[in-house]
Amino acid sequence: MARDKALKLLNTRDPALKGLLEVPEEEYMYSGHNACPGCGAAQAMRFVLKALGNQTINVLAASCWSGIAGVFPYSALKIPVLHTAFETAAAAASGVRASLDMQGDKETVVLAWAGDGGTFDIGLQALSGAGERNEDILYVCYDNEAYMNTGVHRSSATPYLAWTATTPVIHPQDRPKKDILAIMAAHRIPYAATASVAFPHDLIEKAGKAKGIRGTRFLHIYSPCTPGWRYSPELGIKIARLAVESKVFPLYEVEGGERYTLSYRPRAVPVREYLRLQGRFDHLREEEIGLIQEEVDRRWERLLRWCT
Repeated sequence: MARDKALKLLNTRDPALKGLLEVPEEEYMYSGHNACPGCGAAQAMRFVLKALGNQTINVLAASCWSGIAGVFPYSALKIPVLHTAFETAAAAASGVRASLDMQGDKETVVLAWAGDGGTFDIGLQALSGAGERNEDILYVCYDNEAYMNTGVHRSSATPYLAWTATTPVIHPQDRPKKDILAIMAAHRIPYAATASVAFPHDLIEKAGKAKGIRGTRFLHIYSPCTPGWRYSPELGIKIARLAVESKVFPLYEVEGGERYTLSYRPRAVPVREYLRLQGRFDHLREEEIGLIQEEVDRRWERLLRWCT
């Protein structure tokens, strides 16, 4: 009873916790999986499956989640899993969907699950093809902003000036992060959205909405990585929250490639507050933080124009 009262109080005061009591209790992940402490990718999977339920087939590209799920014959998931190559999540999911359709099964959700490396980079061709054909699949990219399972190597999702093993301080990442949602929206797919593990109700709502739509759906989920971002495990959700509140990672939806809707209006926390909790940004000078702030503000104003 005391817990319920506390949660109701949180729900009235904190928009990020809105609807927390409505989150489904059923779990589709076993405890004892292989994720690092504080792993955002594990939380992302947990929330998405709460929305989709057990009538789901997970097509899992090579990524951190290949290890998190466990080695055959063991699995951390209570749904069927098809492990596939790094670049083939969307292509393999398209094949699974075709097989189900031939059997007359229109209800099972085909979930393609990949990291930013398997989405922004090596898997973009297959994803673009699936989107162009409007395949009836739900594609989820859990974005930890580098190839983490290979040793923290840069991807095109890596933020400007961030440290990785292949972009050291003496030669930091000098390109802006690829705008993957704009790319998917340009395919005019029925539904695309951003989400964050720090806003679970919003994430679950969007996954549930995607479940009820036919055609290609795309979710871009912000997923902090403890070793890659160099933070203490208990700070993961705080960092994910600050990413949204600082406008680094806005929450919004795009329907039909044209209708942009802002899901949450942030408090406009300075980007510095987000950066200072992560060791991958320890080397930044004040002028570099200023450049990042300017870029964040510019992209935010562009998003507002699209939404209006």
